[in-house]
Amino acid sequence: MELRDYNRLLANQCKRRSFLLGAGFLTGLTVTSQWQPVLANPRFSGYPFSLGVASGDPLPDAVVIWTRLAPNPLNGGGMPLRNVPVRWKVALDEKMRRVVRRGTRLATPELGHSVHVDVRGLEADRWYWYQFQVGREFSPIGRTRTAPAFYSSIQQLNFAFVSCQDWQNGFYTAFRHLAEENLDLVVHLGDYIYEYGPEAGAPRQHNGPEIVTLEDYRNRHALYKTDPYLQAAHAACPWLVTWDDHEVDNNYANLIPEDNQTLEAFTQRRVNAYQAYYEHMPLRRSSLPNGADMLLYRRFTFGNLAEFNVLDTRQYRTDQPCDDGLKPRCAEALDSNATMNGSEQEQWLLTGLDQSRSRWNIIAQQTMFAQYNFNSNPEPAVFNVDQWDGYVAERDRILNFLNQRQPSNPVIITGDIHSSWVHDLKLDFDNPNSPTVGTEFVGTSISSDFPAQFIAPVQASLTNNPHTKFFDGAFRGYVRCKLTPGLWQSDYRAVSSIIDLNASVKTLASFVVEDGQPGALVN
Repeated sequence: MELRDYNRLLANQCKRRSFLLGAGFLTGLTVTSQWQPVLANPRFSGYPFSLGVASGDPLPDAVVIWTRLAPNPLNGGGMPLRNVPVRWKVALDEKMRRVVRRGTRLATPELGHSVHVDVRGLEADRWYWYQFQVGREFSPIGRTRTAPAFYSSIQQLNFAFVSCQDWQNGFYTAFRHLAEENLDLVVHLGDYIYEYGPEAGAPRQHNGPEIVTLEDYRNRHALYKTDPYLQAAHAACPWLVTWDDHEVDNNYANLIPEDNQTLEAFTQRRVNAYQAYYEHMPLRRSSLPNGADMLLYRRFTFGNLAEFNVLDTRQYRTDQPCDDGLKPRCAEALDSNATMNGSEQEQWLLTGLDQSRSRWNIIAQQTMFAQYNFNSNPEPAVFNVDQWDGYVAERDRILNFLNQRQPSNPVIITGDIHSSWVHDLKLDFDNPNSPTVGTEFVGTSISSDFPAQFIAPVQASLTNNPHTKFFDGAFRGYVRCKLTPGLWQSDYRAVSSIIDLNASVKTLASFVVEDGQPGALVN
C-alpha cells in the first residue's frame, strides 16, 4: 500500500459507515473480561482507530493483528469502562472483498481497549490484508504476510531493522520512506517510546512530565502511535518487536532503576510500563505480562533461509558494572555471573542456534555486542559498560559457542547507540588475527540524538578497533537487509533531515556477508 493511500484512508475513516451491529454480532465471541457489561452499540467522541493498526509475530499459518480503541488517545483513550465488541476480518485483497477469516474480539478496559487477534489457519508465505470495525467505524486497512513453511526453500527475504524514536528530537521521516520500501518484515530493537518529560526547544513536545503510572505510559505510547508515518510503517508489513530501556526507565537493569527509586516504587513502575507496552504492540497472548514479568524473547523461522532470535536484554540483566557509564573496565565487568540475558534466556539462545537448520541465524538485540575501545589512545582502554563490554564473560561464552559449534552464518542486529556501525565479531577482540566468528550490524536511530561532539572522538578511536569496518554518527534512518541463500546485504538508509517532513533518503553505505564467510565486506 502506498503511503499516500494510507494517509487518504486514515483521513476519511470518520466519514465511513456501515450497518448497525446485528443481533448475531456476538456469535462466537471470546469473553476475556466477564464482569464488565458489553457496550453493544458504541458511540464515540472521536475516531476510535486513531492509533492505526499493526501486525506482527508471523508464523507459517498465523499472524497477530492489533488495534486499540482510543477516540481521545492522549487522555486515557476516552473509552467508557465497558467491554466493546470489535469485528475483524482478513482478506486476500486490499479491497477486503475475498475474506478468508473473520471474527469478533472484546476490547476490554483492563487492557486499555486494545485488541490482539492471533489469526490462525492462514496459508504460508503470502500477503494478506486486514481491517477492524466497531459500531459504524472502520479502521484503516493493514497489510501483513505469513512466514514461509518451516524449512521450505525460499530464495529471498527483505526486512529492515529500526530503533530509538525519540518523539522530541525530530520527525519520523525515516518511517515515511521505510513504509515505501519493498519489505516482508520490520524488526524494532527497542526504545519505541521515551519516558522523559518535555524538553524546552524540542521540535515537538512530550505530553506531560516523566511517565510513571499506567495512564502515563498509555498516553505516551498513544502520542507516539498518532504519528502518521509510524502508522503507515506498521500498516505496510508485520513487525517483530522487542524493547530496550526507555520503554520503562533509562538504563534500568532488571528491578534496578537508574536513580534512587525504591524497589517497591520501581517494581510498580515496571508493571505499568510492561502492561502499556503489551497493549500497544502486535504480540501474542504468550507475551501478556504477569505483574512485573513479561516473556518477550522468542524465535521466528522463515523457511530454510533465516531464523530470528529476538532477545530481551533488560528484564533479566544484572546491574551495570563499574557504576555504569563510559570508563575503563573494573573487575565486575569480567564477573562470570554478570549477565545481559539471564541464564535461562542464554541457554535458550545457544540451544536454538545449535539446533537451527537455517542459512542465516540472526540475533536481534539491543546494545552493541562487539568490543569497542572509545579511547583514541591505546591506553587506558575505555568502554561503554551498559553495552556488552560490561558483560564480558557472557559475551565470551557466546563467541566461544559460535567458534566451536559453528551455527550457519550468525549475524547480530543491534540498536540503542543512535549511530551506524559494522563489526566483525572476533573470538578475541584484542587479537586482530583471532578468528572471525560472526558479523554485527548496528543501526542508527529513527530520530534519537547522537551528539555531534562525539563523532570526531569516535572516528579518532577507530584505529584502535580494527574489527570495526564502519561508523557514522551524523545521520538517522534504518537498515534495509536483503537475504538470499548466498548473500546478506545491509544498506544503511539515511534521511537528509529529521526536522524536515519532506526529507529525502539515500543509501549511506552498503555491506555484504557471503554465505560461509563471517565478517562484512564493502558492497
